[in-house]
Amino acid sequence: MFSVIVPVYRNAEFVPQLIAEFTGISETVAERHGLPVEFVFVVDGSPDDSHRLLKAALPQAPFRSQLLLHARNFGSFAAIRTGLRAAKGDFFAVMAADLQEPPELLLEFIDRLVSDHSDIVVGVREGRDDPGMTRLSANLFWALYRRFVVPEIPAGGVDVFGCNQRIRDELLQLEEANSSLVGLVYWLGFRRSEVPYQRRERAHGKSTWTLGKKIDYLMDSVFAFTDLPIRILTVIGLLGFVVAGCLAILVIIMRLTGQIEAAGYAATIVVITFFGALNTLGVGFIGSYAWRSYENTKKRPLALVRTVSTFEGSSEAPADLLYTGRRA
Repeated sequence: MFSVIVPVYRNAEFVPQLIAEFTGISETVAERHGLPVEFVFVVDGSPDDSHRLLKAALPQAPFRSQLLLHARNFGSFAAIRTGLRAAKGDFFAVMAADLQEPPELLLEFIDRLVSDHSDIVVGVREGRDDPGMTRLSANLFWALYRRFVVPEIPAGGVDVFGCNQRIRDELLQLEEANSSLVGLVYWLGFRRSEVPYQRRERAHGKSTWTLGKKIDYLMDSVFAFTDLPIRILTVIGLLGFVVAGCLAILVIIMRLTGQIEAAGYAATIVVITFFGALNTLGVGFIGSYAWRSYENTKKRPLALVRTVSTFEGSSEAPADLLYTGRRA
């Protein structure tokens, strides 16, 4: 079976298109490989009608599906983990619910996975039909990600991927809070291949992937995969030490030669201010690492599933299960 995980947040307008496009994908996969397809929709505490509309539409859909609802918004990474854990397939893929990544990518993914060509297949953007500022912020984000987190990641970034069961199992064992899914996928290694695509224009609404969320995600990735902030702090500390030493020598020479009668007030203030700021910066960096380490020691579930609905196709009725605290 081929399982496709679809995290859903504020995507109510896309439900009819999702059903239509995924129907064609499931039929094509069955024809090419003789594999059934299930779509695992994980509604991540979305405040709109996404869950209600999916629950009404999926019983009439011709493909197998699961519909899971998070107890609150835990983030897209947690939603993908929930979907991977619930999926019943032998091969897996992740697809965004806004359909800016063309669903035809799923066919490329399953072709390579079934042929044992790769363990992980990632979609690589070669272009995007987004507004200018959106393209600029996205390009800057992925440029920084390549520079400071994962150098081998494609220039256009990675949002969707497919994998086999071994990779799925390995990902689920990495229960790290405040981490990066893309970073973990590349950290695993294994055989990896890329499928280029053109990102579609968004058909409805505005993306919830805001600048603030990009900055948070980048910071989580930096602190989860590199000691770069500590190394920067070390270099700044060494430079500060050199500058302070030179300033001290200058003040002593000027004092001995009579150019100043007392140590300069300005020099004192500069030194105090510089090292005070440096200490504050260092405490912030070290605190970020300490907080993330502390979060991982709590062993809290990364998400809680409130309800699960399963659908075997248009001829079957849904079977609902109520969860009071399922680990995801």
